[in-house]
Amino acid sequence: MLAWFVRLPLNAKLALAAFLLGAGALGANVHGGRTMRLHETELATIVGREVDHVSPAELASWIIEGRSDYRLLDLRDAGAFAEYHIPTAENVPVASLPDAALARPEKLVLYSDGGIHAAQAWMLLKAKGYAGATTLLGGLEGWRDEILFPALPADATPSARARFERAAVVAKFFGGEPRSAAAGDVATTTSPALPKVEAPSLPAGAGPSAPRKKKKEGC
Repeated sequence: MLAWFVRLPLNAKLALAAFLLGAGALGANVHGGRTMRLHETELATIVGREVDHVSPAELASWIIEGRSDYRLLDLRDAGAFAEYHIPTAENVPVASLPDAALARPEKLVLYSDGGIHAAQAWMLLKAKGYAGATTLLGGLEGWRDEILFPALPADATPSARARFERAAVVAKFFGGEPRSAAAGDVATTTSPALPKVEAPSLPAGAGPSAPRKKKKEGC
């Protein structure tokens, strides 16, 4: 068990650790006496196929494209959700997750501030048969750093500058602000305030450069 755990990526380690803390074991009895079972080999397969998470760039692309084949669930409390949430997100606090009206076939993207709560919720949903459950890589922190406030290093290469220019357009769409160390932007060393939820319209043809994946059945 230990050797298998060491080989797992951080995202999977968080998921397993969170589940063990919250449920006691992979065969734990949770919520109304239902026994859940998720084997080590099954978890390793999920992680190896990289279908357990969605990158911030992918999610941004989906939002801009107006896709409706997924549900984005914000697992934080109502106060944090009201202060800021990713556009299109629904507020489903972790404690309310077992009672949420979720369909097992649908694609679910979970996020919290960091990764631990989303990882725990992902493990619980997987164990209950929600095959389409995924997490947002890096959580809200990853969204903030990659989408809202992308930073351009002072020693950026030409290709990195080109990517930054594209990311800057996306950042402004979501109400964020790109940061450039090359321009002496002091914001690169601070944590900017999160923007309002409402986002302006994106210029035609602009959008985040997210890795393309083959379409999977049931998504």
